Amino acid sequence: MTHADSLTETLANARVILFDFDGPVCDVFAGLPAPEVARELAALLAVEDEAAGVTAARTDDPIEVLRIAHEADSELGQKIEQALTGAEVRAVAVAGQPTPGAVEALRAARAAGRGVAVVSNNSAECVRVFLELHGLEEYVTKIVGRPAEQPHLMKPNPFPLITAAEQMHIDVTSCTLIGDSLTDVQAAHAAGATVIGYADKPHKADLFAEAQADAITEDMHAVADVLTAT
Repeated sequence: MTHADSLTETLANARVILFDFDGPVCDVFAGLPAPEVARELAALLAVEDEAAGVTAARTDDPIEVLRIAHEADSELGQKIEQALTGAEVRAVAVAGQPTPGAVEALRAARAAGRGVAVVSNNSAECVRVFLELHGLEEYVTKIVGRPAEQPHLMKPNPFPLITAAEQMHIDVTSCTLIGDSLTDVQAAHAAGATVIGYADKPHKADLFAEAQADAITEDMHAVADVLTAT
């Protein structure tokens, strides 16, 4: 089966389409680089907990800094989480236009009668701000962002997908997630949903194939085209 065939088959069976945010919809840190945010958060963490700050300084992933903070202390984790949410809101304001093909995919999904939700390890606040900024909120029924004070429930945990399905009043097995990371594939498999790997970088297609994504696409326009044709 070709990529196009598997994409068509996977979307044909999806009653609700779940979009990961960072990648398929928006390049969150395009204007405010993730390593810069990670450094800010690590420095903030180091003031309160030197050892955790040293550990956090080794990563350029703001979400990983959040995990480290929560593991060190729950109150400190909350403080870092608030700072991260603020940084994400600032970031999406300068992130530029949506991912090429994302607007078309969102519109096509709704036009095809599918439910649409965003499930993200980023904050719901930054997703909402970005959608409103670009006039896309009418296409998205639900937003399930990072679970407050519970980083262990972020993807690859299936919790965000199951929560979105419950909010959409549908069984999660009738949902398809479009995501750009292995954690998306893992979360979908754990939930019992199908998953489309968005391979926005050349090496990802092989990773998604190895992880047994149901379909792989390198272009969000392809998602829109399939949905428009169904």
